[in-house]
Amino acid sequence: MACRWFVLLVCGGFACGGEARPVARDGGVRDAAPFDGALDGTPHDAPVGPNDAMLDPDAACAVATERAVTERAPVDIIWMIDSSVSMRPAIEQVQAGLNDFAALVGSRDLDYRVIMLTLRGRGEIMVSGGGRRFQLCVPPPLAGDDDCGDGERFFHRPVDVYSTQPFEQFLGTLGQTNGYLEGQPHGGPPWRDLLRDEATKTIVFASDDDSRLSPDQFETYAGGPNPFNSRTLGPGILHESWAGLFDGYTFSGLYGWGSETDPAARCEFPDGTLAARAGVNYTTLVTRTGGARAQICDAAGSWAAFLDAITTAVERTSRVDCTIPIPTPPEGVFFDASRINVFVREGDAADRVGRVPGVEGCDGARGGWYYDDPSAPTEVELCPASCARVQAAPGVERGVEIQFGCQSVPI
Repeated sequence: MACRWFVLLVCGGFACGGEARPVARDGGVRDAAPFDGALDGTPHDAPVGPNDAMLDPDAACAVATERAVTERAPVDIIWMIDSSVSMRPAIEQVQAGLNDFAALVGSRDLDYRVIMLTLRGRGEIMVSGGGRRFQLCVPPPLAGDDDCGDGERFFHRPVDVYSTQPFEQFLGTLGQTNGYLEGQPHGGPPWRDLLRDEATKTIVFASDDDSRLSPDQFETYAGGPNPFNSRTLGPGILHESWAGLFDGYTFSGLYGWGSETDPAARCEFPDGTLAARAGVNYTTLVTRTGGARAQICDAAGSWAAFLDAITTAVERTSRVDCTIPIPTPPEGVFFDASRINVFVREGDAADRVGRVPGVEGCDGARGGWYYDDPSAPTEVELCPASCARVQAAPGVERGVEIQFGCQSVPI
């Protein structure tokens, strides 16, 4: 994994042997100035020196270390698959490979949930009006039984996905708007309740066509009349009405692109036919969100690599929980809540985050940290701006380091 998340606890702020007396660099003991409790920027009795800011383990105020691993946020993975009969080879690949995909995600120690949006059943069916559609039936162990059922981590909500309308049907069934309700030709049962507010979101589309709704509409449409018909669309997934439910999402796709350099080029199936469209709108979202893609014309040959790439993207975007439990101190060491400093580390650099009295004191740019309960703290909470730094897409090792023993410095 490219990124390790951890909390490094330097526990000089615990009183060792029953005395809250820091050890000096030369091994002697010096008196510790009392903490005045001020968090308003006024001077403190014992200012933190340069050694403290560098997290030097020999700093005069640091005498012990503890390490705790942060928790990863859960992940919701939403698959939406075109139900056109031309999708039969790809649907069969999804059907055969989804258990391997789930096992791969599970092997990364992620709390995952798979939500499937497509027709549920086995094989080809005829629908009203004489159309032919193809269904998907996920087998156990991901599914709960041999009858295409739900499982502990798998939830299939049947939707007849039309080749050019996946974005519309995603927003309509998510918002349960007119024209997309259960029992309506383009609709399906509710599935918003399956999404966990705290989970990161990965969306995977499979189609040999392209969506006629634009990527910007898919993300930010305010909701209202469908521009293509009389049905009603729900808000775009990044619209404020969803309260950040899809923030930081990743979009991946198995679709008809045919060139790394020409977005309009279509891939070619083994029989010489071309995909219906190149999926330019899907390419836009894959690129915009850092997702993975594979050519639908070569579903069998690219399936394993595609699954692995999606899993890597899922793991990368699984956010670190910015509520950090204070670990049990070493034997003979006692906690001093007034002598903690928090650092956000990126690679070899660590920047100190100032302490604020509570969430209301968080700075929009500089962030900050505070205790869950100032009178009896058990956790350190990062302010949104500081949390965003920790949760940024990893190019270097990122994490949170909590230094104990040096007097808390306000923002």
